[in-house]
Amino acid sequence: MAHDGNRADLVVVGAGVAGLTAAIHAAELGLSVIVATKGSRRTPGSDTSTRYAQGGIAVVDPTDPDDSVDAHLADTLAAGAGHTDPLAARSILADGPDAVAALIAWGARFDAHLDGTLLRTREGGHSVRRIIHAGGDATGAEVERALWEALRPHMVTGRVGVRAETMVIAVATDAEGRAFGVTARDGTGRAVTIHAPSVLLATGGIGQIYAATTNPEGSMGDGVALALRAGAAVTDLEFVQFHPTMLHTAGARGRRTLISEAVRGEGARLVDAAGVSITAGVHPLGDLAPRDVVAHAVHSAMMASGRSCMYLDARDVPDVAQRFPTVTAGVRAIGLDPRTDLIPIVPGAHYLCGGVVTGERGDTTVDGLFAAGEVARTGLHGANRLASNSLLEGLVMGRRVAQAAADRAGVPTAPVGCSPRFDVEMLTRAARCDRTVLQDAMSAGAGVTRDAAGLAAVADLVAGAPVRPLRSFADVADAAATMVAGAVVAAALHRDESRGCHRRADRPLTDPVSRLDWARIGDPDAVAPGIDGMHWVAATPTESPVVA
Repeated sequence: MAHDGNRADLVVVGAGVAGLTAAIHAAELGLSVIVATKGSRRTPGSDTSTRYAQGGIAVVDPTDPDDSVDAHLADTLAAGAGHTDPLAARSILADGPDAVAALIAWGARFDAHLDGTLLRTREGGHSVRRIIHAGGDATGAEVERALWEALRPHMVTGRVGVRAETMVIAVATDAEGRAFGVTARDGTGRAVTIHAPSVLLATGGIGQIYAATTNPEGSMGDGVALALRAGAAVTDLEFVQFHPTMLHTAGARGRRTLISEAVRGEGARLVDAAGVSITAGVHPLGDLAPRDVVAHAVHSAMMASGRSCMYLDARDVPDVAQRFPTVTAGVRAIGLDPRTDLIPIVPGAHYLCGGVVTGERGDTTVDGLFAAGEVARTGLHGANRLASNSLLEGLVMGRRVAQAAADRAGVPTAPVGCSPRFDVEMLTRAARCDRTVLQDAMSAGAGVTRDAAGLAAVADLVAGAPVRPLRSFADVADAAATMVAGAVVAAALHRDESRGCHRRADRPLTDPVSRLDWARIGDPDAVAPGIDGMHWVAATPTESPVVA
């Protein structure tokens, strides 16, 4: 059936791999869908993290005797630093081949040998070459293109409606706390409630709360903030992955060019200004160690030398310009050539390994609310994401959410005109920091390495954020970023150890078991710093605190 104005079977917030996969599969199952995205009407998917993904999709080739789901799981668990949910991870990885096959059936074109078999490369933390890619290093762009092409026929029939230039500002919940849609603002500032028995948050990550990131401008943590306001549990927010090889551009702010890990998979080396390896002796896999290890090695080399960057030497990578055209274009834009020059690199905020707590079908702790993609914490990534597992997770979980939404299609929702259960003032005023000030504070206090003093400084900044009018999309985004930054530093302060991509300079050791001192948990007076009214509660003994 077609969606009916402001009512559908499923409303999807976000237009990246997880959201579009869910929308397409839901439409194939006969559901009506509304996709709400901040993207422009002309190119609604052009500013998603999916669009900028370079490396590829990590997926087992069932015909390869040297690879298996067990091997992929072992690599994922090793990268996750003892914090991955092995049952959830195995389930997602096992569903990967079918999810990729569906993507190919929808029209995605991956790089292949002359006989049609897919080309595969290797990235950090992987024991074999299992990463499929498109356009050399433009995998995300091809995935996004294919998904929009697959969605268009459903848009023509009216089964799927796309609300571009739309900012979702709240998950609409009834008196019992059940989700029945979303409240959003369109480009004119008009507020509207879209009703649906199933709501999917597929909003991406939080990279833009840092001064330097690989994430697009819209990645301000909207989805985590929406979940928190709706009462959903989130966890593992301290695990912010920094990509070790972001192109260094002096004085730049915001999104910067990513140098795909696949470049190192094809032989590039991380070196200092003198050409000496900076990962030798750090890890058995050297330059292809898990990202948390490599990012820390790069950061440590920068701190020890006093230099503003380290370097990637790709001069010996065969046909580097042809194999990595996106990387090459980015490097040439700053006046260098990867064929002849060292590439200046720094770690950059890249991926949120935690997020909104979900079950195996993307269901959250709020009835009717789902999450998928980077905004979700499925248990796959643990304390550090294995390279190229993210697009795979989005494909698998998007399909699962669509099926769950189909099972809920007959669930009655609040009637049109019902007032959502949230403070109307939230739509017009909220605490928010100046964006530049917040980004600089997060980079200084909650970056690759943190300590209690730096984290507390950010917490104080957030706690003192003034309540200001929300006159624009940017203001709403800044309010979300302020809330999420407070949650990140609260989680980082509470995790009194170093694990994965959470590195405490003042607490360098890792607890033998992935847990914390649970004395605070459940204490009604234990309010997370800077997150007024949101208390720590426990989920299971192997999880970090959940903010609810």
